[in-house]
Amino acid sequence: MFRFILICQKLCVNLCAKTKLRMAINFYLHNRTDKKGDAPIRVSIMINGTRLLTSSGYKIAPDKWDADKQQVRKGASNSAGMTWAVINSALARINEHFMTMENACLLNSTRPDVETIKAEYAKAFGRAHKPQVSTQPEEKGKSSPKFWEYYSIFVSERSETNQWTLATVQKFSALKSHLSRWKRKNLDFSDFDERGLTSLVTFFRNNLDMKNTTIGKQLGYLKWFLRWATLKGYNKNLAYQTFSPKLKIAQKTVVFLEWDELMRVFNYTIPANGECVTLHTADGKEYTKVVHDAAAIAKTRDVFCFCCFTSLRYSDAANLKRANITGEALTITTVKTADTITIELNKYARAILERYENADLGGYALPHITNQRMNIYLKDLCELCEINQPITQTYYRGAVRFDETLPKFELIGTHTGRRTFICNALMLGIPAEIVMKWTGHADYKSMKPYIDIANKAKAAAMSLFDKL
Repeated sequence: MFRFILICQKLCVNLCAKTKLRMAINFYLHNRTDKKGDAPIRVSIMINGTRLLTSSGYKIAPDKWDADKQQVRKGASNSAGMTWAVINSALARINEHFMTMENACLLNSTRPDVETIKAEYAKAFGRAHKPQVSTQPEEKGKSSPKFWEYYSIFVSERSETNQWTLATVQKFSALKSHLSRWKRKNLDFSDFDERGLTSLVTFFRNNLDMKNTTIGKQLGYLKWFLRWATLKGYNKNLAYQTFSPKLKIAQKTVVFLEWDELMRVFNYTIPANGECVTLHTADGKEYTKVVHDAAAIAKTRDVFCFCCFTSLRYSDAANLKRANITGEALTITTVKTADTITIELNKYARAILERYENADLGGYALPHITNQRMNIYLKDLCELCEINQPITQTYYRGAVRFDETLPKFELIGTHTGRRTFICNALMLGIPAEIVMKWTGHADYKSMKPYIDIANKAKAAAMSLFDKL
């Protein structure tokens, strides 16, 4: 499913490149601030060549706005006391709403006029349509037509209290989309009884083609919201507390680059744009591939390899500033967990940083490329490096088992860099507790899959003596 989404995104990008249309929802600050120093956050919505420029309804001071990420800086608040989490959550909802509308227009080859986009924006986000929700719990036995209003309050409140990242907000936004497709009419808490939840699981599997692992995650997000609604007194239906469907889940294969593969990627010279490269499959069959976006692939290689040599997540590599690097180490507060970690730099990581020490990156240490685009370019890069060992992934949809075999480059993404660091560090004999200092892992439970890999590698290495 994830690969399918990436392919669709790539097709949309190619379509827009051919038709010379911008495909974007962008946010930026107005150049005028109010008496309290806040500037309005403007939104530019471009759908199939038609552009609407309007206000998001939110304000923030210019020094608290990240123009590259188009969102409020983490931890910041505006003069009215509205936090970064609340504002970024609202911007994410606007972005998702109109990306969905845009995809529908592209698929149907329709081009809305400005008035249509304006009306859609007013309907979904206009002040006249903001929910006025009573804080009183619903009467027993009475249906709640305000389900989605409570859901919006939950996302707004929890995102502020728990300081959700944009990724978490997007997960709950996706859940809302799934639930809306499940029940196209007014959704109610009473729908989530044993029978309803079973129907929802069937819908996830049959209609949305979800794997069991994905279904489990979606149910987890839903139960999070239902627990909150129960504590608030909005929900009286407690069936979710005991609902636990049996979902067969196979242990996921940990995909990482062996040291020789990593060196192949690190030292690879990117061919020029338009160059036709001769490649080979794992079984020796020859084929050709034309190189596109060579400069972007080169940047992708450097950022990815830096993650492989330091254990940084994509989000932390993208957020790494030159000020975070002092001497032979970097110190950073991670985006996901807010832990402050110090990582000593090896010669490979230093070599990558040196490539960009004179580049104008706005204070950042590495070039910026979005996570989605980087995942696409990574597959191209590793295909060019002929990292094509067949890997079989096993998963379940309901009780049906699926075994999918793909070349290794198809399974490589930005998080592979972190896994590569951990696996290679453990196989080099570095103690797990030291690796955990670099990665920020708090316990051995999350490290166990990597330790198991290292132990198997050690056993295989020892068996080489038997062949002498």
